[in-house]
Amino acid sequence: MTNNAQSIHIKKDILARIVEAFFSDDFENSVNRIPVEMRPKGFEVPYRCCIHKERAIIRDRAIADLGFSMENDDEVKSLASYAAEALKREQPDEKPLTVLEDACKGCVPSKIYVTDLCKGCVARPCEQTCKFGAITVKDGRSHIDGTKCKGCKMCISACPYNAIVKLAVPCEDACPVNAIAKNDKGLAVINYDECISCGKCVANCPFGAIHEKSQIIDVLKHIKSDTKVVAMFAPAIAGQFPGNIKQLETALLKAGFDDVYEVAQGADITTKTEAKEFEERMEKGEPFMTTSCCAGYNELVKKHLSELKPFVSTTKTPLYYTAEIAREKYPDAKLVFISPCVAKRKEVADNPNIDYVLNSEEIGALFIGRKIEILDCEERAIENPPSKQGRNYAITGGVAGAVKHAMKNPEIMKPYVVNGLNKDTIKDLKKFAKTACCPDCNIIEVMACYGGCIGGNATINTERGAKKSIDALLSESKDL
Repeated sequence: MTNNAQSIHIKKDILARIVEAFFSDDFENSVNRIPVEMRPKGFEVPYRCCIHKERAIIRDRAIADLGFSMENDDEVKSLASYAAEALKREQPDEKPLTVLEDACKGCVPSKIYVTDLCKGCVARPCEQTCKFGAITVKDGRSHIDGTKCKGCKMCISACPYNAIVKLAVPCEDACPVNAIAKNDKGLAVINYDECISCGKCVANCPFGAIHEKSQIIDVLKHIKSDTKVVAMFAPAIAGQFPGNIKQLETALLKAGFDDVYEVAQGADITTKTEAKEFEERMEKGEPFMTTSCCAGYNELVKKHLSELKPFVSTTKTPLYYTAEIAREKYPDAKLVFISPCVAKRKEVADNPNIDYVLNSEEIGALFIGRKIEILDCEERAIENPPSKQGRNYAITGGVAGAVKHAMKNPEIMKPYVVNGLNKDTIKDLKKFAKTACCPDCNIIEVMACYGGCIGGNATINTERGAKKSIDALLSESKDL
């Protein structure tokens, strides 16, 4: 999570108001009033040029929170109409993200730039370092030819005065696969054929212009009906809210879910299965194996690193196994996964056992909208709780550590951990695949987010705070 706290607060406020509106006597009109209620007449405008701009952006965020794409927005269509349409929707949109054009500031194009700190020094290390002839010194100052510059940043490293910097576009700079760029209006556009749904653009845009399309209305419709609705929460959620896991489960039941499962239960199955698979692969003489739990990484392999596919574990994810357990008990229920990131939406879309995804932000808003205080909830008795290793999947190194714990011969494991996908770590993975060799390692754990799932784009606690909470949970958990 790198998004600023203020942006998260605004998103949560809108979602909470939508939840309140849903349980009111007049859902459509209550939703329609959200922009005016959040920015009433005379309100001191904190971010934009005027109150009307602020209201327009709140409207756009509400449309995304109702589950619609802003790319198809009809500007004259009211929020009330969108709310009514959301009630009739049978399936959520398969594309998880949307760009709010009114919120997008149209950042200047990314480039390497020479600042006024340049001294035009005699040594001219920037000019000497550039392999592409893009730098010349004129009038006592370095100049970069944008048509020749390849963005290698060697000149930045070479300058002794730190006079050369990169002007970055946060969303583009954060995307590890270059799936986001500008259109002819200078606004962000997502290439969904290249996108791996890692959510880094969502987390890094300081204006909150890239937004998940929420499925909260789809879930609330079923909660309000006679349909059974079952929640399955990722291990990472343990670090996102006050209180403990037992209180959190009670809070979810109060919010309207009929039953609750920890996905760490499925993680225990993944651990045992993946440990066996790893040992079998090593017996066959395979050079290495990568873990398969991270949905962002799996999309990366599918779209950009097909050469790595033979090395990816065939073991299913913890969510897959948990859904099997829940579906066996509740064959006709709607199963909802509570996720720390947007990437799991793609995995869920491909799994007929799971119906919807809500993230940590949305669950937090649900609690606010339903006026549920987790700390006031009683502790729910948990029969056969998951293991310490299963719950530790939320943190970088947890998957490899769990697999090693479950192995018959753990001494043969030599782990290598990719702590967050970026352009550099993807280059390393490509090299491993090309050479069929990972030096001094034979198992590679890949986490798309820094810190693991506790660093997902939809988390609401800091990584440090989340890890502290999960460590406390692990201290009372038993080994697998």
